[in-house]
Amino acid sequence: MRNFDLIKNESCGIKLLKRNSFQDGRGVFSKLFDMGELELIGWNGIVCQVNLSRTNRAGVIRGMHYQQAPNNEMKLVHCMKGRIYDVAIDLRRGSKTFMKWFGYELSGREGSSILIPEGFAHGFQTLEDNVELIYVHNKKYMPLTESGINPMDSLLAINWPREVVNISEKDRCRKFIDSNFLGLDDEM
Repeated sequence: MRNFDLIKNESCGIKLLKRNSFQDGRGVFSKLFDMGELELIGWNGIVCQVNLSRTNRAGVIRGMHYQQAPNNEMKLVHCMKGRIYDVAIDLRRGSKTFMKWFGYELSGREGSSILIPEGFAHGFQTLEDNVELIYVHNKKYMPLTESGINPMDSLLAINWPREVVNISEKDRCRKFIDSNFLGLDDEM
């Protein structure tokens, strides 16, 4: 049995996955990461960091975060509990989908995950209370190259599905995109 089924493969490199699980009288077992299997569908590099995110209320937005070169990172995001609307924005200079956003509902009950390539901003909105996510990163977080885009930027016009009840001060104060934004370097 494979650990992941590829549900959707976007031309930009985003992969929507379903984690398979083994269930018996003891409970459930599923792999969150399998290097060999995930390399076949696009994982690049080693695992440098794994993060846990818990959000208590529906309607909260976290994002849109990214790392600049040379620390552009790939993320594998697992929804473990609850439901979210996950969004990735293509920031790769010269990409056919430059500045286009992609949104997907991820659910812990369905075992859904998303593989986001390097060069994308990432964020999400909780659709239920008490959501838990696990992020796997191929690069270590570097504060000096950390950046983000305001999730309410009208130029992006992200269609957040719920009323926004909370955004961190840092994300709310992020700059809006202007005509000077040329995208992320190709040095990934």
